Amino acid sequence: MFKNHPKGLLGAALSNMGERFGYYIMNAILVLFLCAKFGLSEENAGLIYSVFYCGIYILSLAGGLIADRIRNYKGTIMSGLVLMAAGYCCLAIPTPVTDSNTTSLLVFTCFALFCIAFGNGLFKGNLQAIVGQMYDKPEYSSRRDSGFQIFYMFINVGGFFAPFIAPFLRSWWLHRNFFEYNAQLPNLCHKFLDFGEKMVGSGVAPEDVAAGAQQFANLQEYAQQALLPGNALDISNLSTFCSQYLDTFNRGFHFAFIASIVAMAISLVIFIFSKRLFPNPVKKGAAAVAEEEVSLTAEERASAAKEVKQRILALFAVLGVVIFFWFSFHQNGVSLSFFARDFVNTSTIAPEIWQAVNPFFVVALTPLIMWLFGMLKKKGKEPSTPRKIAYGMGIAGFGYLFLCFVSWMCDFPSQTELLRLSADAQNALKVTPWVLIGMYFFMTVAELFISPLGLSFVSKVAPKSMQGLMQGLWLGATAVGNILLFLGGMLYTSLPLWMCWIVFVALCALSMILMLSMVKWIERVAK
Repeated sequence: MFKNHPKGLLGAALSNMGERFGYYIMNAILVLFLCAKFGLSEENAGLIYSVFYCGIYILSLAGGLIADRIRNYKGTIMSGLVLMAAGYCCLAIPTPVTDSNTTSLLVFTCFALFCIAFGNGLFKGNLQAIVGQMYDKPEYSSRRDSGFQIFYMFINVGGFFAPFIAPFLRSWWLHRNFFEYNAQLPNLCHKFLDFGEKMVGSGVAPEDVAAGAQQFANLQEYAQQALLPGNALDISNLSTFCSQYLDTFNRGFHFAFIASIVAMAISLVIFIFSKRLFPNPVKKGAAAVAEEEVSLTAEERASAAKEVKQRILALFAVLGVVIFFWFSFHQNGVSLSFFARDFVNTSTIAPEIWQAVNPFFVVALTPLIMWLFGMLKKKGKEPSTPRKIAYGMGIAGFGYLFLCFVSWMCDFPSQTELLRLSADAQNALKVTPWVLIGMYFFMTVAELFISPLGLSFVSKVAPKSMQGLMQGLWLGATAVGNILLFLGGMLYTSLPLWMCWIVFVALCALSMILMLSMVKWIERVAK
């Protein structure tokens, strides 16, 4: 697979595996952790998730500017790994939440998330720029797309294993303390500790009284089921049960962040031992730049400036379209995580583990996608990169159409309405895990048509002096999509699910049409 590719490609991919490991742990548990740790609503947890994932990508602009300015991509990348590890260290501290420290601890958690986001900004785009620089050599330039596909496949190996860590550690810690895992209990425990039996008290609207009474009954039932033999807790004292269950539940999440620290350390070691294989772009002195400019005629300088402008405009056109893909794709950490928790039978599979399905499909499907494009290339029928991105948007829309059809057939209510149902009624609505597996299959195929090929496109079209910045802009487009992610959480809680998913169908379809309308111009500019 690595034959005829630069020697540094494997080292770059393995260096990125640790970052992907931490990323997918966060992707799997962040909103669930925030809800369980601080009792946040799905909307507020989704908002923090959106800002965090926006920060990861928007700060890549700063990382790209820094590396382009000092021309020290390797040093910037290593600084990013160290800063990410520091952020995970902060999150790994298992401080219990009390009435007096909730706000300060939430602020500290957000500071840790900022450290991870900024470290990622220093790391991610610049490593991708280094991969692109490897393929600037003439002997490798024709393999740029396949090189980025290989890079993308290998970094997702870390993403595949990461989601198994959090539920394993959490369940291990729960069992060690004689508790059983239940995805619904943290939310109900927080509501009981906040309101107690006032959930069914006076001064509450009749419909809320009924809902509170049902949730109180569900809490009692789930609490009884969660006690394993050897646990001496008195189930009649729900306040004590809720406090101890939440503390035990959340400590398992903190242990998962320790695994992320180890992954960052491994990535740093791999990068240090591999960096001699990476290119070393040299910053040109003022005299060299002036000599180059003198050697060009005024007409040549004007033509070069026009070409750079056209290339940047083409990049911005593609970036504008893929915003809507990332808004749809990264729902896997927001509305799709809530969907796995609430509507999918996870009696044997924790909701977080579903985040492993996407990287598994990336690893499994990348060779098939590469074979398909290779076969089409031999026949002279391979689509251009912009056209592949357009097709990817259509495939993403089809995935959400599939989920919309399932939700319509099953008559899934909004999450708010779901909580008003009894535990038996909620369980009766749960569907087979194959529904979620099918959804992730479509989204992964779409991802393979867009993400690695988009990275390849940026590295090919970006002016040589702006590669770090342009890779940062690609990630910046992801940031814009991510800042909108909380809207998915809002739709999920307030609308029947088929109506929630149809919004994403429409966005993906419109993006595909827009991309196809521009594809000939982009192909001409990118030659």
